[in-house]
Amino acid sequence: MAQAETAEPSDTDLLQAAWDLEPLVDGEGTEGVERRLEEALERAEAFAERYAGALGELDSAGLVAAMRELGAIQDLVGRAGYYAALRFSTDTAEPANGALLQRVQEQETALQTRLLFFELEWAALAPERAEELLAGEGLEFCAHHLRNVRRYREHLLSEPEEKILAEKSLTGAGAWTRLFEELTSAITVQLDGEQGETVALDVALSRLSSGDRELRRGTAEGVTAALAPGLRTRAYLFNTLLADKATDDRLRGYPHWLAARNLANEASDESVQALIEAVRGRYEIARRWYRLKARLLGVERLADYDRMASVTEDEVSYSFGEAREIVLDCYHSFSPVLGELAARFFAHRRVDAPVRPAKRGGAFCASAVPDVFPFVLLNYTSRRRDVLTLAHELGHGVHFALAARQGIFHQHTPLTLAETASVFGETIVFGRLLEEDSSPASRLALLAENLEDTIATVFRQVAMNRFEDLVHNARRNEGELSVERFGELWSESQQEMLGDSVEVTEGYRSWWSYIPHFIGSPGYVYAYAYGQLLALSVYQRYEQTGPELVPRYMELLAAGGSRSPEQLAQIVGIDLADPGFWEAGLDLVEHQLQEAEAAAEASGRL
Repeated sequence: MAQAETAEPSDTDLLQAAWDLEPLVDGEGTEGVERRLEEALERAEAFAERYAGALGELDSAGLVAAMRELGAIQDLVGRAGYYAALRFSTDTAEPANGALLQRVQEQETALQTRLLFFELEWAALAPERAEELLAGEGLEFCAHHLRNVRRYREHLLSEPEEKILAEKSLTGAGAWTRLFEELTSAITVQLDGEQGETVALDVALSRLSSGDRELRRGTAEGVTAALAPGLRTRAYLFNTLLADKATDDRLRGYPHWLAARNLANEASDESVQALIEAVRGRYEIARRWYRLKARLLGVERLADYDRMASVTEDEVSYSFGEAREIVLDCYHSFSPVLGELAARFFAHRRVDAPVRPAKRGGAFCASAVPDVFPFVLLNYTSRRRDVLTLAHELGHGVHFALAARQGIFHQHTPLTLAETASVFGETIVFGRLLEEDSSPASRLALLAENLEDTIATVFRQVAMNRFEDLVHNARRNEGELSVERFGELWSESQQEMLGDSVEVTEGYRSWWSYIPHFIGSPGYVYAYAYGQLLALSVYQRYEQTGPELVPRYMELLAAGGSRSPEQLAQIVGIDLADPGFWEAGLDLVEHQLQEAEAAAEASGRL
């Protein structure tokens, strides 16, 4: 039996694209992790002795000093934590990596427990007293963060209760999430029958874009077969986390399962519901494309395994070096500053790209801490979509890098704005690929890929939000859910989006079970749709105004999370409070569909 697929031997640039994590710990390796954890614990003890019960007595200067020290402690913990987590991501099967991650998480929990008092006391201050302190000088580096903490006032428990929840979380939700990562990272798919090769799940999923329908069908059957052995385990794991969240929400007084995520995203329940309903109301955009795609593929109706199929025989591939040069040139053409920042990822070994056995699937960008440049993980398979994934993750990366000046409390935006730079960067690279492609078949394929990515990010993510809504409520109302019940709810949510345009096969009913967002980040997925529509709107402004938008766009990225989402969007002239905003964004998606329809007509394929 063949081993899990790794990078092509001939792609030297790809094989050499591996992280150097040592800058996180100044070259001290695991000893540096331990030293930073010890120092953080010592400083946390001193912090607690100095400030516990005394927050109400501080003046603004005292609050500045406290927040500076708290930031320094978080920096120490962040360096240790990212080192352990990123090392684990590249090889989840290595016992030493799992042990180090567990050690760090245990210490992080101890620190969190020791410092819990601070946010609880801050949230409990009378409103006039808090505003008096925030009006003082020198708090710009943490003021928005402190105001956000106070938004949780009615959902916080007593200090002893919060400590219990924090300490138990490590052996509760955190442990289940880690188990899920280990289980799914170990999944391999046997292709082409018993004599075929065995590949990583991500590699198998990438074959679903093939133009060969039999290959897609066989691959889908292989994926379903690979998911089957651990399905009951993953269902039990999911059930446990659903129940755990229900308990947390009840104890904290959240009115529904998504309320905590909305609060963290600085988004009102009403605005999120407006987004979800607007997208569900325009599902016909996705269905229209799938009907057109069936005609292009010469089939009466698509099956679920056909959704990502290439619409032409054209198979464009890019070496990792080619992808790097395309993306860097596009970023530099938009802004030399962005180009230089993006180049640092490669010069300083901040990209880990090859597919390897036991490596975490998918792609992500980790911000690390403000004083350390971010890290990008890919599973690069040389497809054109991988070039766009590289552009996407580098968008996150340059966003983190520019926002690093805001410091540890304000580097990150809420999830609702977190996709802005990534989608924007991906869109720039897409434009370049389309501009340079003269082949009608290839151009049609590229336009189709772009539209499909948008559909996946907007409509599919909202359909997945619908699945989450169904399972969270079903778990609370019905009790533990069976594998079959999960499959029913998954099929229901996907069928609502697809309508009669795509057949949902029996095997597809288990495909919910490898998606990590449901496990580690409940409620996360709607932020993709939010971010995509926002980013498309920003890009439309760029097309309308040209270079004059660039400095405002750079200001937006550099602001990080130092302001509310509404204030950040205003930098580039977008009003998130406008009730018509979502519909306008969906109109842009429909325009992408019309471009793809025109390209299909021009290709002579219809």
